[in-house]
Amino acid sequence: MTFEEYQKKSRETARYPDPGKNFVYPTLGLVGEAGEVAGKISKILRDKGGKLGEEDREELKRELGDVLWYLVQIATELGLSFGEVAEANLEKLHSRLERNQIHGSGDNR
Repeated sequence: MTFEEYQKKSRETARYPDPGKNFVYPTLGLVGEAGEVAGKISKILRDKGGKLGEEDREELKRELGDVLWYLVQIATELGLSFGEVAEANLEKLHSRLERNQIHGSGDNR
């Protein structure tokens, strides 16, 4: 499945206030889902010594899918194709790598 296919199909399930004019709702959802991923990983570290089982992978796959859904909805709300977002990110990262600026902090390095 391409990013564009996912973006189109996932939009069919966007049931929140004012889709098409509301980037706040999916942004808040993204933060919540990212927290769920972090929580599951922290429990794997605490309770299982960091050893992932197949059930853990499946749970994380579902949560990562939710993160993806919210990311795509934010892109859609901003009028961006998710493919463009992914491509721009890789261009930025490869530029940093070529300039030996992959380490450090800040967006403009």
